[in-house]
Amino acid sequence: MSVVIPTYNYGRFLTESVTSALAQDGVRVEVVVVDDCSTDDTPEVCARLAADDRVTVLRHEQNKGHAVTFNAGFALAAGDLIVRLDADDVLTPRSLSRAAALFDAYPSVGLVYGHPYHFAGPVPVRANLRERGWSIWAGPDWLADRCRKAVSCITTSEAVVRASVMREIGGWETRLKLAGDMKMWLSVAALADVGHIDGPDQVFHREHPDSVSATQGDHPYIDLQERRKAFDLFFADMGGHLAHPGPLYQQAMAALADEALLHACRAYDSNRLAETNVQAYLDFAADICPAVQDLPHYQPLQRRQRMTGAAAYQTLFFAASLAYRRVHSKSQYRHWQRTGL
Repeated sequence: MSVVIPTYNYGRFLTESVTSALAQDGVRVEVVVVDDCSTDDTPEVCARLAADDRVTVLRHEQNKGHAVTFNAGFALAAGDLIVRLDADDVLTPRSLSRAAALFDAYPSVGLVYGHPYHFAGPVPVRANLRERGWSIWAGPDWLADRCRKAVSCITTSEAVVRASVMREIGGWETRLKLAGDMKMWLSVAALADVGHIDGPDQVFHREHPDSVSATQGDHPYIDLQERRKAFDLFFADMGGHLAHPGPLYQQAMAALADEALLHACRAYDSNRLAETNVQAYLDFAADICPAVQDLPHYQPLQRRQRMTGAAAYQTLFFAASLAYRRVHSKSQYRHWQRTGL
């Protein structure tokens, strides 16, 4: 199994990440670290790590971005299973052997993932390692669920992909800044089945202010645009592998459009109209979904825009709507924790 770790100025995290891969029991692991022209102490950290003959280090002389950096590492990887481990994340004990066992039992599976435990600060001392079983989906079924929801259910580092499938796809998508991972999972599901390890934490995912998601993608509108582009590229590249790509694409666009309307509704409910471009969300929704008026959140948004009642009534209505959505979001989160979907 090959663990590919692209890194840029993450020298302070890199040793923990690499060590967590080398410490995996039950599988033979090679680690490929690709330094994307870091300006911190990453080169020195890499030199120390390369003393282990299981670690290969490659350094770019110019910064090329995380997708190109991963692909450079993937080109050097010899394993039949591939993990893209972010340099600020840490694998939990036996996470790779759990994934390998599922792959061995189901040759049709091309992607295995599990639960990522999100943390900030020091790496947690303990992980939940209790395994309840496996969930296996036919690729088209898993893909259809992703199109219905239009959101990724995988962080990245908890995912393991068959190298042969990843080569058929062509590696990581370089035309996307933030949603290349989502396009990868969709592409795998177009070619193979998908498995989920139910129960245990597969990776510790670090939350910190210098992460790519925090510095480049922590805005709902940017995220919506990236996911739209990911779907556009996926259907352009992989649509020929699908039985009915047209309806799936329309579902994805409708889901993204309704999410845009939801963000606009939240601006009213949270009294954030001054900092939210509601019209931009409306335009985004109308652009990708001709039947925007039929979406679930279209009339609720219209109601908020038309509301002329007493201020106290508006406040009560918006507060009740916000409370309902919080409960609904928590329910969806618990469902994802249990099922991976």
